Parts: sequence; C-alpha cells; structure tokens
Amino acid sequence: MSFPLLTATAALPAIGAIATAAVPAARRNAAKSLALLFSLATLALAIVVLVRFDPGGDRYQLTESHSWIADFGVRYELGVDGIAVALIALTALLIPFIILAGWHDADPLETGSGRWRPTQGFFALILAVEAMVIISFEATDVFLFYIFFEAMLIPMYFLIGGFGDRAHEHGEETAATQRSYAAVKFLLYNLVGGLIMLAAVIGLYVVAGNFSLTEIAEARANGSLDMATNTERWLFLGFFFAFAVKAPLWPLHTWLPNAMGESTAPVAVLITAVVDKVGTFAMLRFCLQLFPEASKWATPAILVLAVISIIYGALLAVGQRDIKRLVAYASISHFGFIILGIFAMTSQGQSGATLYMVNHGISTAALMLVAGFLISRRGSRLIADYGGVQKVAPVLAGTFLIGGLATLSLPGLAPFVSEFLVLVGTFSRYPVIGVIATLGIVLAALYTLVLYQRTMTGPVKPAVSTMPDLRARELVVVAPLIALLIILGVYPKPLTDIVDPAVKQTLSDVQKKDPQPEVEAAK
Repeated sequence: MSFPLLTATAALPAIGAIATAAVPAARRNAAKSLALLFSLATLALAIVVLVRFDPGGDRYQLTESHSWIADFGVRYELGVDGIAVALIALTALLIPFIILAGWHDADPLETGSGRWRPTQGFFALILAVEAMVIISFEATDVFLFYIFFEAMLIPMYFLIGGFGDRAHEHGEETAATQRSYAAVKFLLYNLVGGLIMLAAVIGLYVVAGNFSLTEIAEARANGSLDMATNTERWLFLGFFFAFAVKAPLWPLHTWLPNAMGESTAPVAVLITAVVDKVGTFAMLRFCLQLFPEASKWATPAILVLAVISIIYGALLAVGQRDIKRLVAYASISHFGFIILGIFAMTSQGQSGATLYMVNHGISTAALMLVAGFLISRRGSRLIADYGGVQKVAPVLAGTFLIGGLATLSLPGLAPFVSEFLVLVGTFSRYPVIGVIATLGIVLAALYTLVLYQRTMTGPVKPAVSTMPDLRARELVVVAPLIALLIILGVYPKPLTDIVDPAVKQTLSDVQKKDPQPEVEAAK
C-alpha cells in the first residue's frame, strides 16, 4: 500500500494542534516553536505533493479511497487536481508566516482588564484551521468535504472572538464586545450557508445514490444520471449559496469587514487568504462539475453579483478610516474578480481566477501583515493617526508600498497576471461585463495610493516619530512574500502549467469552449 501522502499532509497540522495545545501553560515559547515546526513540516509535505503531481497525468492524482459509512455511501476519498495542488501549496506556505507574525499576539496583557486565552490555544487553533482547509481541498467525497467545510468555523470563531485585535480607540471593554459581535456574525452567516448546503447534499444523495464527486460527475457525463432541470437548479443554488457566503460575494459579504477588523492581523490573513479560498475553490470543483447545466443557467446573475462586488467593495474601501477594514473591502472586490473569472466560462478567465486565488493570498498576506506590524507599533487602526512613517521606518513603508501596489495589480507583480487573464477571459464572452469590471482597477489604485499617502508620507506625527523599523522576525515574514510577488509577476509559467490542464477539464465538464476571436477578413 502506497504512503497516504494527502492524508499525511492534512493530519500533520492536526497532530501539531493537539501537541501544541498539550504544552504546559508556563512554556509559551515552546508551544510557539512547536507550532512553527509542525507548520514547516506541513509545508515540506505540501512541496512533495507539488513535486509528485503530474500536470499532464490523470485529473485526480495521489488518490486515496476507503469505506467510511458504508450504509450511507460515504467514503473517505481524497484526490488533487492542479487547482487543489496550488491552493494546498498556498495554505502550507502562508501558515508559518502567520505563526511568526502572530508570535506575540496571544501573550498575556500586563495591564488592562482584558483576559486572553493561553498562548498554546492560539497557535493550536491556527494549525487546526490549516488541517481542515487542506483536507477540504483534497476531499472528493461531497459529504467528507461538507464536514470539514463546516468544522473549520469552530476554531475560526474562537480565533476571532478570543484573540481579537488589541488596538481599539474605545478601550478594551468595547473592543471585547465588538470582537464577540464579529465572531458571532461570522459563525451565524456561515452556519446558515452550511445548513442550506446540507439540505442540498442530502438532495444530491437522494438523486445520485452516493457522495463520490468522481462517480457522480462521470455519471452526469455519460448520461447514466439524468437530473431533472429544476432539481439540478435547486441543488446548485444550495451549494452555491454556502460557497458565496464563504467567498464572500455581495450581498452575503457583510461578516468579513467585522471579522477582519476585529481580528489580529495574522488571523485576518488566515480568514481572507486561506479560509475564504475554500468557497471559490468549491465553486470550481463542485458547482461546475456536479451541476453543469445549472451553472450555465445561473451564470448571468452570478456575473452581475460579481461585478457589484468588484465596484461596491472598491468604493467602500475608498471611504474607510480603518486600515484593516479597508483591506477587508478591497478583498471583497478581489473576490468579485475571482468569481467573475470562474463563471466567465473561458480558459483564460478560469486560469486567471485560480491564479488570483493564489496571488491574492500572497499579496493580501504581505499588505495585512505589514499593516499589523504598523498597528502594533502605534496602537491604532485609524488612518488619521499616522503620517510620515516612511521617514522614520523606511523598510516598513517600502514593504507596505509593494504590498499595496500588488493589491492594485501593478504590472510586474503577481496579481496583475491573474487580473489581466480574468478581464480578457470575461471580455471575450461578456464584453459589457468586462468593461464595467475594469472600473475596479481604477478604484483599487485610488484606495491603495490614498492609504499610502495618508499613512506614510507628509509631516511626521509626534506619535510615530519614535516608531522602530521592521525587526528581524518581521523581515523574515515579509521578505519571502515580497519576493514571491515579484517572481510570480515576472514568471508565472510554473503556476499556469499546473492549473491550466485542470481548468480545461472543468470547461469540458460544462461543455464550454473559448469563443473564437472575430478577425476581419483581409481585403
């Protein structure tokens, strides 16, 4: 029996979470080091998965299949395609940086009335989320996917509510209330989406007789499973609603600004760069494969919602006074681009959407983590409390600028390639939608450059005059992310080689081909 590589990749952070939580309370640094060690070991396994994956091979590779709940047709089935491999690599890459960036975020307060959970709990919860996200990317059994899709809400709830941001202008008591509100709102929104999806999962079992993604998709393709049109549409809506909440897509997005605003910067990165990617990934893996006709039926409405997300998120980012909420609304706009690329139903659009998931994760991590370092120095999230930072902390300001330029998709940085492909893929089939979506680029330039101008340039405010520059640990966090943004911006081919075959197979599922360009005949 071959080594269960996919199981090991998901199980290792889960074991790490248990081991970290078991460290005695007095040994906080040991707990941190152990969590970091397990995250690095998980990254090593993710690299092995990446190396062993053959883009020209079978659609799902490194597969594992075992009977689990035989009476209900539930199996423990894992397998990865190029899209899943890229997102597993992203997740495993970001978690060590999240842990390093949050090294002191769960330390006890020496003063104040706030009570904090043990440091061990903070890092154990991060590893638990990593384990659940990775197995969600690997699962090819719908029921198995659903379990971890929902289970990851519990550690995220405690990370938001129990280890929230300490920088709050209204004091610790108000901050605790707002953290609790943000955590409950996050949980309720996602639980409602999950319950609706559960009904759809049960309906799918009634229609198909099993939960195997590969078997159901194959039966749909060869005509042995013929769903009634209305049945397929209702099942599609049940799945899509849950994924749209997780993504998040307008108007189901309102939990995200609260959750990111009240979280520590590393947890905010965990939310938007890791957990939310499960929603957009699932649209590709489950919605399009299981319900191809319903996906095409819903495409016009989804494209409109995606464009609204792009413009709405960008406009609200322009008007924000809070740094972290600005990044949250910018992420809503970016997720609109991802969903636009998925449902444009073109190879360029879906390749761009997959690249966008990876590149947005890296760029948002870079920008938000540097913002977190900035906020921890000043003790405020308000943009108005900053000014002239580049004169006293030039390295911090420089990395903040590169993260911001990546957010606005500057050519030469990784997000540009993905955003360009999404817009090209959309315009080739839906030119009006494509043109409107480009407004998001203009607005992104506005909110990013205004944020930099107001915080980093101008006269040095007294409160930031003694602000230290990035320390060694912080440079270890930021430098690799900046390097990746530049490398993938200049040479994205290794990533596109992995995801393109999976994108072509997804387009084949929905029986779509790229529109042929209209070339005027030469006279």
